[in-house]
Amino acid sequence: MTRLPPHPERAGKGTVVDSIVQTLADDIVSGRLTPGTKLDAQAVAERFGVSRTPVRETFGHLAAMGLVTHRPNRGVIVATLSSGALNDLYEAMAELEAALARLAALRMKSRQRDALLQLHQDSVHLVRDGSADDYARYNNEFHDLIFEGAQSSQLQQLAEATRIRLAPFRRAQFRMSNRVSRSWEEHDAIVRAIHIGDADGVARLMRLHVQTVSAMSAEFVAEHQPLPRHQGETTA
Repeated sequence: MTRLPPHPERAGKGTVVDSIVQTLADDIVSGRLTPGTKLDAQAVAERFGVSRTPVRETFGHLAAMGLVTHRPNRGVIVATLSSGALNDLYEAMAELEAALARLAALRMKSRQRDALLQLHQDSVHLVRDGSADDYARYNNEFHDLIFEGAQSSQLQQLAEATRIRLAPFRRAQFRMSNRVSRSWEEHDAIVRAIHIGDADGVARLMRLHVQTVSAMSAEFVAEHQPLPRHQGETTA
């Protein structure tokens, strides 16, 4: 069994399971846990100082994200990531977020627009002083406000489900050079479009934003573990 890498950092928020899921997901995306590695429940439990119960729950979340597979007589195995599956997820995410941004421009209440603007303005220090993880947390809040402002529960649920599967890849993009500053500039254009009610314009901006996220995420992963391009691989 391949030895697990040391715990890189603890998440500051969320449950114990959330913290373990995030750390293992980041390990897989960054290549610290390579495809085919067996994840032993006892070893993971000892690494994080927990019982095996949260570890089993963690494995379920990772499987739902497509990052591990359960194989008969082999246990939980780190999956091989597929570039095609990752592209498909981001394509869906781009269309969902574009639709939500468009509706937000039309439906957001004034207090929601003000909250979005305030959050965005308050985040400028993260470009200069924050860590990639700090910015990733702000980024989730930013998109959450737009999801809520769209006032479309069905689209929001679909987008949130897709975002969960893409979460480790979206975090990874912020470890790329200059990505945080570029992301903030993209957000700035989106906020401006929402504030003037430019529904079609903000849909276009949001689609381009997520497409850029897709490209940056793929670049990060490719640097750490090249993605297979032929069919038949385990999907992300």
